[in-house]
Formats: sequence, structure tokens, C-alpha cells
Amino acid sequence: MTVTIQEIQNEIIDEFSMFDDWEERYQYMIDLGKELPLIDDQYKTDSNLIKGCQSKVWVHAEMRDDKICFTADSDAIITKGIIAILIRVFSDQHPKDIIDSDTSFIDKIGLKEHLSPTRANGLVSMVKQLKMYAIAYQTQLN
Repeated sequence: MTVTIQEIQNEIIDEFSMFDDWEERYQYMIDLGKELPLIDDQYKTDSNLIKGCQSKVWVHAEMRDDKICFTADSDAIITKGIIAILIRVFSDQHPKDIIDSDTSFIDKIGLKEHLSPTRANGLVSMVKQLKMYAIAYQTQLN
């Protein structure tokens, strides 16, 4: 049984609420980034780079059983943690569910307000790119 995007977002909100301050939350994000399954080196190409990110973030998407599986990597530890959270939310989901999902959990955990403006823009770019992959795959399914 697939865990829904909303259920995953709720888990993340619960996890972040366990920490008292942002230093602990940043450390948690860094740890999540360290656990991120690494993208295969063959996908670390300019075409897989997310535009609008200060640091380098590569994302690869492929369809498996009508669900999108994402892998990613970044050259910055905080950014790697951010993409790890997004991959956890959106990977192994149907394209339509990704397209239709809201990302209010980002505001609920206070992530955007605790990032520098350039990182916050990068976060928006990451979400946009993951949804663009979903739109592309949804179009193929129709």
C-alpha cells in the first residue's frame, strides 16, 4: 500500500516539531541528506541540474509501475537535506498525485522562513522541477 503524499508530509511535520530550535532542525536535515540514496553519476549532467539553485542540485526521475522514482544529489549539505525531504514526499507517487499536491508542509515546518533568500528560491525551484517531471510523465500516460 502506498503512503500518500499528505501522510508523508504529516510525518515530516511531526518529526520537525520534536526539535526545539532551528539548529537541531538543520542538523536533522543534514542527516536526512546523508541518508539520501545517491544519484548515479551518469545523471549528474547539466540537463539534470535544477535552475535557480545557488548550489548544484541534480535530480533524475524515471517511471516504475506508473509511479515516479526520484534520485538526487547536491554539492551543499543543507541543500542536500532539503532535496532529501522533497524526494521523500514525492518519490514513488503517481504523477497526478504529485501535480495535485500542495506543499504547505514547507510552511508548517517553518523551512522557507529559516532559509536565506537564495536557498528559499532554490527550494521553490526544486518543487517546481519535481512537479514539471510529474507533468511530463502524466502527459505520456494520457
